[in-house]
Amino acid sequence: MDAIEQLKKDVREGRFDVDRLVDLVMNLQRQLQAANQRIAELEKQRSGSTASKLEQPFSLRAEEQRQQARGKNKKRKKKNKGRRGRVTTAEKIAQAQRHEDVFPEGVAQSDCQESHVRPVWRLENGRAVLIAYHIYRGPHNQYGKIPDVLGRGEFGIEIILETAHLVYVVGLSFDKVCALLQFFQELRLRKSQVDALLHRLARHWQKEFDVLCTLLAHSLVVHADETSWSLNSAWAFLSERARLLFFGVHKDAETLQKILDPATFTGLVISDDAAIYANFTQAQKCWAHLLRKAIKLTLQAPNNPEYRVFTDRLLAIYRQACRVQGDGRLGDAGRVRKVAALDDQTLELCAPLWVAELPPLEDGPENDYRLLVNELMKLMLDKQLFTFVTAPPSTQPNGISQPAAGTNNEAERTLRGAAQARATGRTNKTLVGARRQTVVSSVLESLRLYLPRFTLNSVLAEVQRWLKVGQSCFVALLNKLKLTPAESSVLDQVYPSQVRLSPDG
Repeated sequence: MDAIEQLKKDVREGRFDVDRLVDLVMNLQRQLQAANQRIAELEKQRSGSTASKLEQPFSLRAEEQRQQARGKNKKRKKKNKGRRGRVTTAEKIAQAQRHEDVFPEGVAQSDCQESHVRPVWRLENGRAVLIAYHIYRGPHNQYGKIPDVLGRGEFGIEIILETAHLVYVVGLSFDKVCALLQFFQELRLRKSQVDALLHRLARHWQKEFDVLCTLLAHSLVVHADETSWSLNSAWAFLSERARLLFFGVHKDAETLQKILDPATFTGLVISDDAAIYANFTQAQKCWAHLLRKAIKLTLQAPNNPEYRVFTDRLLAIYRQACRVQGDGRLGDAGRVRKVAALDDQTLELCAPLWVAELPPLEDGPENDYRLLVNELMKLMLDKQLFTFVTAPPSTQPNGISQPAAGTNNEAERTLRGAAQARATGRTNKTLVGARRQTVVSSVLESLRLYLPRFTLNSVLAEVQRWLKVGQSCFVALLNKLKLTPAESSVLDQVYPSQVRLSPDG
C-alpha cells in the first residue's frame, strides 16, 4: 500500500516512471497468486475432514452398526472403570443378611403361595441391614404387607424419618446426609435416593398436612411470622394444636386468607405490625419489635437522655404487664382493670410527642422516635398492645399449659433455620421442592406438640402406630373436637397446579 500511495504522489507531481508501474503490478499479481493457492489448500483440508462422514451410508442398518460400536465402547469403559449403575433385584437378594416370610393377614399359611421377593433396608441396633422379604399371596389375591414400609419402597420408615429430620430439621445437605448414614450406620445412599425418599414421605403425609391446617384454623392462639426466601417467602404459623411452615409462598393478604382466613378465625394472632395482619379480630403485636426499636434509639444517640428514659419506662411497662399476666390471684375483671392502668401509663409516656403531631422529619433518630411513639399509640387504641394479658392460656395435646405470649419470638426462632439456609444457598430451587419441604417440616414440627420427648424412637413409634391403625394423632384430635377437614387442600390453593404431588403409591 505504501508503494501505491507513493506512485499516486509521483503522478500528481509530474514524476511518472513506467518501469516502476510495471514492477508494482507484477508484485501484486504474485501476492494474489499466493493467496489463492493458500485458500485452495485450506478448502482441501476442510473437505478432507468431512469426506469420511459424508461418504458413509445413511441407511438404517448403518446407523444400527454405529450404535452397536458405541455400545461396545461403553461396555469396555465400564469394565475398565468398575461396575456402576443400578443394582438388580436379584443381586440385592443375594446380598441380603437374612430372609423373612410375609403372609397376608387373616389367611392360613397353608393356603398361600409365594408371589415375589422384595429386598428392604432396615435399621437394627443402629446398623443398616438388608432383609429379603418373601411376599406370599392368598387364594383371593391377598398379599402380605411388609411392616413399616411405604408403598413399594425399598427402605424402612425409620430410614426415611431419619433422613427427613437431618435434611429439614437439622438443615444438612444431601451430601452430608449420605456421608453420615454411611459412616455411622453403614448405609450407602445416593443423593437421588435421598430425594426420592423425601418425595415419597411428602406424598404420604399430604392428608396429615390438611388435617393440621384444619386444627390451625380452630386454634386459640397462633404465632405468625415470615421471612424472605430463595423462592418468594417462608411463613410460620404456630399454635397449641399445629405448627405449619410454608416455603416458597407469597407474602400477601391473599395467601394469608387461604392459610388462616381473618374472616373466620376467632382466636388470637400474635405477630409483628405488618399490614397483612391488620384484619384479625383479636391481635397482639410483638413487644420484642417495639423494645428493639427503642433500644436502637439509645444506641444511635447515646448522649440523649430522653431516649434512655423512654426506653427504660417502656421496658418497665412491659415487665409489669408480664407480672399481671402471671398473677394467679387476679380474675378476668381484675386483669381488665390492670390493663386499663397499663394503657394510662403508655398514654402518659407517649402523649407529649404524640399530641404535638410532628410532620415527617429527616431520616435519623428523631424521626424514628416519632414513628415509634405513633405506633405505640395506634396499637394501644386498637387494643393490640396488652391483649396477651387477658387472653386465656391454651393447652397443648401433650398436656402442657401455654399462656399467650407478648412477643413473637417463637415464630422467629422457628424460621431462623430457613433464614440461615437462605444466606448459605441451601434452599429449594423449585416450587416442587418447596412444597415437599412444607409438608414434611410441618408434620415433624407438629409432632413436637404431641410427644413427651421428640426423638427418633418416639417419632418412629408414633408413625408405626399410624401405619398399623390407619389413624394419626392429628386425626384423633380432629375427631375428638368433632371438626371436619376442608374440602379443598390448602396446598393446592397456595401452590400452582403444576407443582402438585401425585398420590402415594
